[in-house]
Amino acid sequence: MEQVYQVKTAALPQGQKKVKWSRGLINVLLTLYALVTLYPLIWLFISAFKSNEEFYSRPFAQPTEWHWDNFVRAWKVSGMGISLINSSIVTIVSLVLTLILGALAAYVLARFEFKLKPLMMGLFLLGMLIPIHSTLVPLFIIMKKIGLLDSYGALILPYTAFELPLAIFVAAAYLTSVPKEIEEAALIDGTGYWGIFFRIMLPLSIPALSTVAILAFLRFWNDFAFALVFISKPALKTLPLSLSVFATGYSTDYALTMAALSIAVLPTIAVFLLFQEQIMKGMTAGAVKG
Repeated sequence: MEQVYQVKTAALPQGQKKVKWSRGLINVLLTLYALVTLYPLIWLFISAFKSNEEFYSRPFAQPTEWHWDNFVRAWKVSGMGISLINSSIVTIVSLVLTLILGALAAYVLARFEFKLKPLMMGLFLLGMLIPIHSTLVPLFIIMKKIGLLDSYGALILPYTAFELPLAIFVAAAYLTSVPKEIEEAALIDGTGYWGIFFRIMLPLSIPALSTVAILAFLRFWNDFAFALVFISKPALKTLPLSLSVFATGYSTDYALTMAALSIAVLPTIAVFLLFQEQIMKGMTAGAVKG
């Protein structure tokens, strides 16, 4: 017994050393992965302060002279003030409609049983399989006939329609994990279905809706094709359209392009940092039971 005890006590520090070495190796690998992932963003911000000559001659080095005026020039040349306002309006309205309609539809599909439920799920699944850009020509014809071209609605309606299937599936999958006893207790207390949705289900589904929100925000904020086809008025151009003014058929002003891209990417970073905790909860929800 004494020999066995001595062997165990002698082996324990060695096992702890292996655990520490493995954890250290994992931390090093994760750090390297984070640096590789963040390097394009760091390179973007560094390149925004270079001149065109230095961008071509020393693309991966730090600028010898920091050109802060690149941001001012990029803002004025591209008219980013108007385009930021337009992109913000289109993105926020589309996002609100997507989350509200998606949450309502997901609540019905997740908590109620009816005959057409499989058909409805199949229709939303079909909506996820349709290539978005293959609908540009039919949508352009429809928008022209109903007079929606060159308006916010020409972007808001397609954005919401194409993002709804994903929002419904994510929210419905999350709501199915909520115990039905909560609803039954609320019904006994006299709460109606609208009260259950707004007071119970909607707050509980915030992690899933946050995941949908960041994915939808990235798609709406960065979309170029729909805005290019449906918007022709300069006063209604969105941010991706304003960024295209730096590239012509003969040359590209990379210094101003990088500066404008640095400004455009800041709202995306802010939204991710704002919702990152809820996004992690939404991604891991239901992974462990019991």
